[in-house]
Amino acid sequence: SWVEHGCCLRANSVKCGGVLAAPYGNFSSPNFPGLYPYDTECTWLIVVTEGSSALLTFDHFDLEYHDNCEYDYLKIYNGFSEDEGNLLGKFCGKSSPPQFTSSWHVMSIIFHSDKHVASQGFSAAYRKDVCGGVLTGLSGMITSPDYPENYPNNAECRWIIRAVPNSIIKLVFADFQMENNEGCNFDYVAVYDGPTMGDMHLSHYCGNMKPPDIVSSTHELLLVFKSDFNIGGRGFKAYFFSGKCQEVYTAIKGNFSSPQYPNFYPNNIKCHWTIQLPPGYRIKVFFLDLALEGRNSLTDGCDYDHLAVFDGGTEKASLLGKWCGREMLSPITSTRNKLLLVLHTDRNTANRGFSVAYIGGKKPPWELPPDVPRLPLLLFSLPAQDSSTPSC
Repeated sequence: SWVEHGCCLRANSVKCGGVLAAPYGNFSSPNFPGLYPYDTECTWLIVVTEGSSALLTFDHFDLEYHDNCEYDYLKIYNGFSEDEGNLLGKFCGKSSPPQFTSSWHVMSIIFHSDKHVASQGFSAAYRKDVCGGVLTGLSGMITSPDYPENYPNNAECRWIIRAVPNSIIKLVFADFQMENNEGCNFDYVAVYDGPTMGDMHLSHYCGNMKPPDIVSSTHELLLVFKSDFNIGGRGFKAYFFSGKCQEVYTAIKGNFSSPQYPNFYPNNIKCHWTIQLPPGYRIKVFFLDLALEGRNSLTDGCDYDHLAVFDGGTEKASLLGKWCGREMLSPITSTRNKLLLVLHTDRNTANRGFSVAYIGGKKPPWELPPDVPRLPLLLFSLPAQDSSTPSC
């Protein structure tokens, strides 16, 4: 019920938020365009067809202002989770947030008001965006319209993948089936090393052969899909990885960790770390810390969030191990000069992540270098013997 309180309204019981599952719609803060109530929190979950993304735009925005948006605010997240790693932005004041495109098929919006000062609030619209957009997550999935069904004729879609500055983007095609013709002039996928078609044209693809992995030279990549007036196909499915989610190490020794470590990693990411040393070298990896979502209680398998290590540069190489939960792992050693670590996280439940160190050599045994920090082990009060130098 609504109760008059001075110049404004407060809510004893406000019903707001919910699941927005229609292909498009609108939602707004409680009592909009009137003043929103004090001490209120609402959560909206936009859920569109898997393989699509959600496009969010704001028609009106007016919340109490604070330099860090600590009082009244709106938070927008990629996915179901409210983990800070999925946060697209936190907003207050009178400046409308920019248009957002989710990297997956789910987007969460949280509105919060405190006990003082109310404003008009916000009004927003969303729609299922099957064709193009600006993608800013650490990783995500892109598919052709209607995938895995045949894509429509006369379609043109443009996706700009935008990572953090001074990082690169890796694009990996998981499936590809399009009309085939010499020169790829009819139906095709084109990739540009930058946000516009005026940037360097990296490649042009059509037919049934899956394109090779593509790595940008900058923090932006443009993917263009185009179909003509007849003959189609299943289309494509591709994944992208960016920022701290896609790195290559060539130094003889080093260390790295999951995104945002030791804070919780984001949901809905798949990250690649490649160690590539000169021919004749092998690689030994030491696990300093591992804290992921636990095992599936029904299968006892690492079916949710997991870390996998492959004895080579791709996921087709031999699997050396796959882990989840909280474990102290023994070091592992490659049989060649390349090693790939892959972190996969699902749509909910996150944890601290992992921290590893590695060293390369031409023949074992190798010890963990004395200059590699043991801070993760000390931070989390693991037993004293766990913080000693791992032995071969």
